[in-house]
Amino acid sequence: MVLAYLRRIGSLHTNPVYRFAHEYSVGRRNYSARGSTLEQAVAAFRSVVGEDGVSLGTAVRDQHGRDESMHRCCPPDVVVWPCSVEEVSALAKICYQHQLPIIPFGTGTGLEGGVGAVKGGVCFNLGKMDCILDLHQEDFDVTVEPGVTRKALNASLRDTGLWFPVDPGADASLCGMVATSASGTNAVRYGTMRENVLNLEVVLADGTVIHTAGRGRRPRKTSAGYNLTNLFVGSEGTLGLLTKATLRLSGIPEAVVSAVCSFPSVQAAVDSTVQLLQAGVPIARIEFLDDVMMDACRCYSSLPYVVAPTLFLEFHGSKSSLEEQVTVAEDITRGNAGSDFSWARDAETRERLWKARHDAWYAALALRPGCKAYSTDVCVPISNLPQVVVETKRDLMQNHLTGPIAGHVGDGNFHCLMVLDPNDADEVQRVHQFTERLARRALALDGTCTGEHGIGLGKKALLCEEVGPQTIKVMHSLKAAMDPANLMNPGKVL
Repeated sequence: MVLAYLRRIGSLHTNPVYRFAHEYSVGRRNYSARGSTLEQAVAAFRSVVGEDGVSLGTAVRDQHGRDESMHRCCPPDVVVWPCSVEEVSALAKICYQHQLPIIPFGTGTGLEGGVGAVKGGVCFNLGKMDCILDLHQEDFDVTVEPGVTRKALNASLRDTGLWFPVDPGADASLCGMVATSASGTNAVRYGTMRENVLNLEVVLADGTVIHTAGRGRRPRKTSAGYNLTNLFVGSEGTLGLLTKATLRLSGIPEAVVSAVCSFPSVQAAVDSTVQLLQAGVPIARIEFLDDVMMDACRCYSSLPYVVAPTLFLEFHGSKSSLEEQVTVAEDITRGNAGSDFSWARDAETRERLWKARHDAWYAALALRPGCKAYSTDVCVPISNLPQVVVETKRDLMQNHLTGPIAGHVGDGNFHCLMVLDPNDADEVQRVHQFTERLARRALALDGTCTGEHGIGLGKKALLCEEVGPQTIKVMHSLKAAMDPANLMNPGKVL
């Protein structure tokens, strides 16, 4: 699984812009996306979106055949840029007629190879559909097109007193975040994408347009029928193209305070996390960095903190409520031998602190210049978090692997950022074995093999282990009912 694509990443050193371009091979595909069939389809595409809305260029196709993961580039046969749901539907009907696979593309910031056209086909770049359509301030919701990114939405909301709090770090498209059920640093307080989507407009493989909660509907809760909205959240483009999303918004808190606290051990830091949550502190963010990750962030982002297992915390609320939250947090962390407790109250210091956390990937890479990185993504129940983190840390040290740990420990989700030399076969093998052990360690503790990155290409076998063969059969049945020709992002998830 992981080993197969880790072995391929040696070619990343040769040409970082067009890496893997020469691995494009139509002979390995099961779909006929060539010759007269492709020519006919391209001509039909141009009649819908114009000459500028279609590209067969090698560089453009390569750009759309990879995300930020280490999976090899799998370019589509053609890239199209629709500008409306009507155009998306018309293009999908053409693909259905010619039996061409459909691969949705947002900003390409995924981490599990979700945009790779493993069976060729047509990439739908939805970036031109970037309108914020309906904002209902009094109802705390907004409807957006798929090209709207998280940062663009929050910039437009700046003067309304509202914001969209789900923050995966990357400036991902919001419908892409829906497709992977993204979360991030704020999930402990505000939930993941799954809790923040009210309705979706979806174009199915045959071009049919549906609204998962009914056209224009946006109630805060419903008991009407099957929950089709959540069926598409996390579906990774395998069931349909998301063309609109109605999202919950939150009020911008009156006051915000961040803090950093170091601990003598991983166990003490994670124990503090569990105790804070058990005490009912409505903490907005609580992020864990082990000593290796903290050292990397200190060097990369010039942070003035000690090298030790560390918690980054943030509290949202009124000024009076923050005082109580801070007092409880200080008591709990000191009870676990926490020290060097420092507060960041002004916006500039807080932004610098959280930027350093979001730059952890680049900080980890800087530990070993010239190497590459792979991020694990497990999640366990909070009560099992201390055990899995401590065991994982021990596993890394015993196998002499560089894998700084950072995670959204408030919801039991953490990442090992594995930094490795792709030309060292022994290290590649050890990393592969470690990632398998880590995933199965999480499963053994009632957790999941992916908290927020998705299944994509690399975790299909683990998904089967996680949910069981009978549940996989049900998933296959759902897929077959909605996409009988297997045109929607084939080769992913199942």
